[in-house]
Amino acid sequence: MKKILSITMLLMFSIVVHAQQDVTQFLGIPIDGNKKEMVRKLKEKGYQNDPMSEALVGEFNGANVNVFVVTNNNKVCRIMVADANNVDERAIQIRFNRLCEQFAHNPKYVSLQDYTIPEDEDISYEISVHKKRYEAVFYQQPTDTVTVREKLRSVLLSKYTEEQLANPTEETQSEIIKLSTEYLMEDWSKRPVWFMISDYYGKYYITMFYDNEYNRANGEDL
Repeated sequence: MKKILSITMLLMFSIVVHAQQDVTQFLGIPIDGNKKEMVRKLKEKGYQNDPMSEALVGEFNGANVNVFVVTNNNKVCRIMVADANNVDERAIQIRFNRLCEQFAHNPKYVSLQDYTIPEDEDISYEISVHKKRYEAVFYQQPTDTVTVREKLRSVLLSKYTEEQLANPTEETQSEIIKLSTEYLMEDWSKRPVWFMISDYYGKYYITMFYDNEYNRANGEDL
């Protein structure tokens, strides 16, 4: 049992952190700071102004896209990436499932379920009649493993002594795993990256969202 606990804790140590500086990234750019600076950094990546809108245009993951920078209280909180071209039902199913596969196999991300659309799914019917929303949510893993150990250890030491952590009872082991899991879920929730199928007069496109939940509105302005 202690060996299982050690493995579990090692996994937790390798992925859990709760630090403002370890925010969601888009193309390696932290989603933070002001809009002007973010736009400058995106242009350095090759994106250009769209003269017809506030979007930046360019290529992302093999597709032509429109990129939008969203702010809250003058801080960047979201990068929205929308396909520039609309496609038919079968094409969007393939694209959606391909994205699910790419994220699932990317070690930078974790997910809690499989969002793949079944081959025989009638997407247009489900959207138009049942108002079904096709979306997939993934979470960026943190990069600061040093803070991982410090923060998680601090959480555990707030409830247990050094001796209890070194020689845990079965009950303590279960509680440690529970606390670590809760801490992990809270941390992941701050760095969601998700995408959905959007429709436009019978055609479809993918919209992706890279969110920094630290900067999102939480009712503080109400």
